[in-house]
Amino acid sequence: MNLNLQVNALVAYNAENYYRTMVVHDDKSWNIRDMHMVDALNEIMDFYGSEGKAIVWEHNTHVGDASATDMRDSGMINVGQIIREQNPTEDVFITGFGTYRGTVIAADEWGRDFEIKTVPPAMNGSWEEAMHLSGAYDKLLIFTDENRQLFQDRIGHRAIGVVYRPEYEQYGNYVPSVMSDRYDAFIFIDETKALRPLVHEVAPVM
Repeated sequence: MNLNLQVNALVAYNAENYYRTMVVHDDKSWNIRDMHMVDALNEIMDFYGSEGKAIVWEHNTHVGDASATDMRDSGMINVGQIIREQNPTEDVFITGFGTYRGTVIAADEWGRDFEIKTVPPAMNGSWEEAMHLSGAYDKLLIFTDENRQLFQDRIGHRAIGVVYRPEYEQYGNYVPSVMSDRYDAFIFIDETKALRPLVHEVAPVM
């Protein structure tokens, strides 16, 4: 079957279930949305065959294994967890991102235009503060069998997504996580700068 038709049919089927559920169950609608992402990814992988490879670029809350966070306590799952469960360990590699402070583009709520937001210094006791205190420079940390046990404590890990409210730093912006179980690697940018969306200008027709 044509890949576009297959994925579009999947979108139509899952969208109805998602919007019906989100009215009364935030956690269940989250699971439906992330399961849809996995279904779409699997359709694409099946189309390209056993030799196909994919890079999935998503926010940490989608790719970082939910079973290593307090999301599990609420019955929530995500793309990273499902993909790990569906595939051999050596076939999946999850990388997380974080910053100590800086600027990002995000919105106050869904449907609003994005704006440049200032990310305040990370909270005391958080993963981002620990990375900063270990040296105020950018880092790449890779979790291996030799060092995973050093990062098994549950620690607050800042979540910055499409919606980000810096004023809520102390009231829900941090997800308790076992970092070496949530990711296979972590890229830390000590001070990040907001992305600038590309603007494509169409040349006038002569």
